[in-house]
Amino acid sequence: MKRRLATAMLHARLARFPAAALLGPRQSGKTTLARSLSRRYYDAEQPADRVRLDLDWEAITSERGLVVIDEAQSWPELFPRLRAAIDADRRRNGRFLLLGSVSPGLMREVSESLAGRLARVELTPFLLPELGAGALARLWLNGGFPDGGALRASRFPAWQRDYLALMAQRDLPAWGLPARPQVTDRLLHMLAVVHGQLWNATAVGQSLGLSYHTVNGYLDYLEGAYLIRRLPPWSGSLRKRLTRSPKVYLRDTGLLHALLRIGSRTELLRHPAAGASWEGFVIEQLLGTLAAAGIDAGAHFLRTSDGYEIDLLLALEGVTVAIEIKLSADATPQDLARLERAADLVSAEHRYVVCQTARPAAAATRGALDLASAIKRLKSLARSGQ
Repeated sequence: MKRRLATAMLHARLARFPAAALLGPRQSGKTTLARSLSRRYYDAEQPADRVRLDLDWEAITSERGLVVIDEAQSWPELFPRLRAAIDADRRRNGRFLLLGSVSPGLMREVSESLAGRLARVELTPFLLPELGAGALARLWLNGGFPDGGALRASRFPAWQRDYLALMAQRDLPAWGLPARPQVTDRLLHMLAVVHGQLWNATAVGQSLGLSYHTVNGYLDYLEGAYLIRRLPPWSGSLRKRLTRSPKVYLRDTGLLHALLRIGSRTELLRHPAAGASWEGFVIEQLLGTLAAAGIDAGAHFLRTSDGYEIDLLLALEGVTVAIEIKLSADATPQDLARLERAADLVSAEHRYVVCQTARPAAAATRGALDLASAIKRLKSLARSGQ
């Protein structure tokens, strides 16, 4: 089993709290990771496991050791029991690990029953540091899902198409999304087309025959299922008019490429969406790696009405980092100069262009980095606060 970056943080949270929630998209490896920590595993979506939990609850809660409960949000009656068991012995930490694939459903139950008793950890599909720098091309094309091509490339893109079909037909409706599967499928394809662009709910709604309120509501479900990321605009004070709409990205590029019918690296590099795909991939890898280390990155983007733009703005321990993402073999002097001008607007202490360079060249606070070097640089910044 590949060691996941989130494992260390999960151990730390379980050492400090009676319970932890391991959240992330379906098929991202939550069950595999959880079962490596404990053999006491129950799937709350399975009636037989619910019966076992119900009949053996007193014995389960009295024994030492970690109890893993998968898809906990599917059985709301569980949460009052968890609260009672935890409150009966508040000194015991590391007792319960809850797994969930839909954040709103689980966190609503947590906020009502387990506030102050549970820590939250997110597990993404595979990240570059988990597979090694040599896996970058495969990871970008196929995405990070363990069974979707991150480990065995032959499964892409058929696995992704089946995954999205099941999400639209079964999982999202079960989690409360009121859209018909055909509408969800059309929305996902439209999101692939506008990947990395400013979100315009009115335009998307008109194409689907829906109001912008309805489309935004559907987007909430997709975000809660870890399918999309809304990157908010920077909203500080400048003497310039700022973009106020978020950018929307499909979080896994394998799903993006399957929706766009991209099946090979050659097709990807020829596709008009290649630059936006690389941008979203880099953002997800940076933010996912920082989150796995327990680092809140405070992520935004910047765009002004007169053309200044920063793809990713991060706030790391009081240090502002401006990142421009380029699909190129190296950063040109013009790329670096544009970033400098935009970064001056927000007084960013660190400025980097992330590209596919084979020769990273960065001084203490600025320069051109490849993705692996950028990940190391950001983690070092977050830890040092410098």
